[in-house]
Amino acid sequence: MLLTPEEWTAVRLSLQVAFWATLWSLPPAILIGWVLARFEFPGKGIFDGIVHLPLVLPKVVVGYLLLIVLGNRGYLGQYLHEWFGISLIFSTAGATVAAAVVSFPLTVNAIRLAIGGIDKGIETAARTLGASKLDAFFSVTLPLMMPGVLSGCLISLASALGEFGATITFVSNVEGQTRTIPLAIYSATHMPDGDAMALRLTVVSVVLALGSLMLAEMADKRIRVALGQI
Repeated sequence: MLLTPEEWTAVRLSLQVAFWATLWSLPPAILIGWVLARFEFPGKGIFDGIVHLPLVLPKVVVGYLLLIVLGNRGYLGQYLHEWFGISLIFSTAGATVAAAVVSFPLTVNAIRLAIGGIDKGIETAARTLGASKLDAFFSVTLPLMMPGVLSGCLISLASALGEFGATITFVSNVEGQTRTIPLAIYSATHMPDGDAMALRLTVVSVVLALGSLMLAEMADKRIRVALGQI
């Protein structure tokens, strides 16, 4: 199956956006997953709900909220634009932000479940041997939660590859900048002769998504074997 240059551009852009969205969202996802799994505090339920809100909100709503917050005239976006010259509208960076926000809860949830499955007694033992909370986290908790981290990243990657609603609402549909695979398929369906293009990109999308999910399962199993959890 041969792709046209326009289709290759959409595939390359999708992979780029998904990769950076996953990478930049990973550190806060680890922190928030750890907090939700290990700490109790007033308002935890509300905080948890806010973190997972992008999963249940219509993606167009997520995109609109990003627009009124990070747009050039948004609550924060106006200062980014005026003070630093940063404009997320119609840009690949904006598409990355949209994909990161939508897929973020998936990473958090996988990490939270992974941490929840770790015996607190192991962390307590590390503390009794003189390790601080931070030392115990990096030397004990983080290695044991790696299967969840990797699975969360790959699932988040698959989700980012398929993101549509928030992206088109926040940064529009600009070829070479924000037109990822889903947006390219949408554009193709509005062309008189776009059926073949839409079908080719659909096949690519299915292969990439299925490959990500299979890789997540394989990686999770291999890491668990290496850690002696299986």
